[in-house]
Amino acid sequence: METGKTGKYFKYAIGEIILVVIGILIALSINNWNESRKQDVTEKEFITGILNDLKQDKAYIELVIKIADKKQNTYKHISNNLSELYKTNRKYLDSLLRTYFVSQRTFYPILGSYQSAISGNEISKFKNKKFSAFVTKLYNSTYDRILDNGETFDKRWEFLSNKYSHERRTGLIRDMTASQQIEFLDDLSYHMKALDFYVDQLNDALVEISEFLNNNIEEI
Repeated sequence: METGKTGKYFKYAIGEIILVVIGILIALSINNWNESRKQDVTEKEFITGILNDLKQDKAYIELVIKIADKKQNTYKHISNNLSELYKTNRKYLDSLLRTYFVSQRTFYPILGSYQSAISGNEISKFKNKKFSAFVTKLYNSTYDRILDNGETFDKRWEFLSNKYSHERRTGLIRDMTASQQIEFLDDLSYHMKALDFYVDQLNDALVEISEFLNNNIEEI
C-alpha cells in the first residue's frame, strides 16, 4: 500500500513540476513576444522618424545648393569682368557684389531620430539591417564629412565678410587699384574653392538621400 501511495505522490509531484515548467515557459514566451512587439514598434518609429528627418534634410540641402549656385554664377561673372565693370559700369558691379555677399547657408542635419536610436544601442537590435547600415553610413561618414567641410567653408566666408565689410555694409565696391582688384579676386577665389567642394559633397549626399527615400517610399 505504501508503495502505491508513494508512486501516486511521485506522479503528482512530477505533474506539478511539469505544470510549473509549462507555466514558466508560457510566461517566458509571452514576455519574449511582448519584448519583440515593443522592439518592432521602436524600430517602426525609428524608420518613420529617420525618413521624415531625411525629407527635411533633403529640402534644406536643396536650398543651400540653390543659394550657393547663385553665388557661383555671380562669381564667374565678377571674375571674368571685374576690371571692365569697374571702369565702365560700377553700378552693375555693385549689384553683383550685393548678390555675392548675401549671407550664405550651411547645412546641419536633423539628428534626433538617429541619436535616439544609438543612445541605447537600439539600432543594433533592429531587424532591417540594410536600413540601419545605410543610416549609420550616412550619419557617421557622409554627414561627418559635410560638417567638417562646412566648418572650413564658414571660416572662409567669415574671412571674406570681415575683410570686405565695407562692401557688405554699403553694397558699394570701394575704390581699388589694379593690384587691389587682383587681391579681391584672389580672396573671392579662396572662398569659392571651398564653396565648390562643399556643393559637390552636398550634391553627392542629395543623390544618396533621394535614392534611399525612393527605395523606402512605402514607409513614408
